[in-house]
Amino acid sequence: MFRRIVRPLVLAVCLAMVAATAFAGAPKYVFYFIGDGLGPTQRMAAELYNKMEKNDAEAKLIMNTFPQSALVTTYSDNTLITDSAAGGTALACGFKTTNGYIGKLPDGSNIKSIAEAAKENGYAVGIVTSTRLTHATPASFSAHNPDRNAANEIAIDQAKSGFDFFAGGGYRHFVAKDNAEGLKSKRKDDVDVVKMFADKGYKTFVGDSTRDAFRAYKPKKGEKVFAALTYSHLPYEVERRNSKMTENKLPALYELTEKAVQSLSAQDKPFFLMVEGGRIDHAAHAHDAKSTIMDTIAMDEAVKVAYDFYLKHPEETLIVTAADHETGGVALGISMDSKGYFLNLKELEKVQVSAEDNLDRYYNKLCAKESDLKKRHAAFIAYVEKEWGLTDRTPAEDKILADAMVVQDKNQHLPADKQTNYGYAYTPTMVAVTDLISQRARMFWTSFVHTGTFIPATSIGVGAEKFNGFIDNTDIPNRMAEVMEVKLSDVKHTDSKALLGKTYGPQEKYAKIPYNK
Repeated sequence: MFRRIVRPLVLAVCLAMVAATAFAGAPKYVFYFIGDGLGPTQRMAAELYNKMEKNDAEAKLIMNTFPQSALVTTYSDNTLITDSAAGGTALACGFKTTNGYIGKLPDGSNIKSIAEAAKENGYAVGIVTSTRLTHATPASFSAHNPDRNAANEIAIDQAKSGFDFFAGGGYRHFVAKDNAEGLKSKRKDDVDVVKMFADKGYKTFVGDSTRDAFRAYKPKKGEKVFAALTYSHLPYEVERRNSKMTENKLPALYELTEKAVQSLSAQDKPFFLMVEGGRIDHAAHAHDAKSTIMDTIAMDEAVKVAYDFYLKHPEETLIVTAADHETGGVALGISMDSKGYFLNLKELEKVQVSAEDNLDRYYNKLCAKESDLKKRHAAFIAYVEKEWGLTDRTPAEDKILADAMVVQDKNQHLPADKQTNYGYAYTPTMVAVTDLISQRARMFWTSFVHTGTFIPATSIGVGAEKFNGFIDNTDIPNRMAEVMEVKLSDVKHTDSKALLGKTYGPQEKYAKIPYNK
């Protein structure tokens, strides 16, 4: 009897000692923050706006106070301008790949993410995002697919990942085509991915009606969490904050992060948490200066959650903040003469809604319900004055708005492929308003897409000194794996083909199209 009791006890003690040894020199808690599209100018603009909003010249973004910093290159394997899939894969897996690929090498073989490596080595793992959970960045940590748009397949990969916590948007790829809750689905099959999670013991929160239950949830040891709170992405921070629903708004990114920390901590084991501020990129694509700034601040509020945790566990925690690329090619300072050395971010205070989710759709809705052009135009002007603060306009500004409305009026009578749009098929009225607001603030956008500039990364905690200098995006997960004492895929690293001017795939065809066609 004595031997029967002692042997299990000895085995348990030995296993505990092995586990303790495995994490002896490694951080016990790892936070990895990724701002999608978050370049150096976006971070600077957000910090300046934050000072103004708080009326405190000493106020700084938490992520800008970290002692270690780096400038990071972002090119992919097939082009010097990465997309979020190749960028996410580089940040997650430590290898260059083809634009559009998720967790795969250019030859199509799977590569392990730092999150998967952490899970294999006894860490609890969490994924948090302000976008759809199946979007490029979260997918790069939790799925493998040659097509970033294969969201229905990516959702299944995530259910099979075994990760301990998921929170974000995009339930449309997880609920079955015909579901009892009557939720709208993007699936073409009867696969119920939410049930796949539930059957594996996850506590599930699906749809915005579950937001209160999500907030009230008390994490338990052994219980995993899957939360997809919205049909698509979570709302832009400017609209979440300005929601007419004063109580129980959808959780902010920092609230999702808080719940993740609570849930992962309840597992009584080391944890790895990736948090993405994903809508920064969307706002920058749309030249939406206010939303770019507010979603950057929202991400920094999530970083503060990690920083507060770090202050309680400074000898056991690592925090790294980075980005997959810059979006929009934004500059602070614009003038047509030598006297224009100033910035006027106060102009952005008047903006109450987002460009992509509100402004871009507004004029077409007006067209559908108001046939009288004079009344339609007057209604739009009233809208931009109220929601965008475009009052006291100059004659030149009035002409820009009028011309945009005329073009969009003509669009109503044309097939989609003949309509005049800009960037990601943005409407003329949206582009006119966002560019006017940006000009008033003295911000200037050079692109509707990603740029190839370096991005900033900052870090603090155990092993943070590894993340400084002039480095590549693939260096971040490789150095993180070294610090965490885990192994990524044992595959030979090869140089990016794009560095030698060799583009391939869709990019090659696109590169042959003259810019001024």
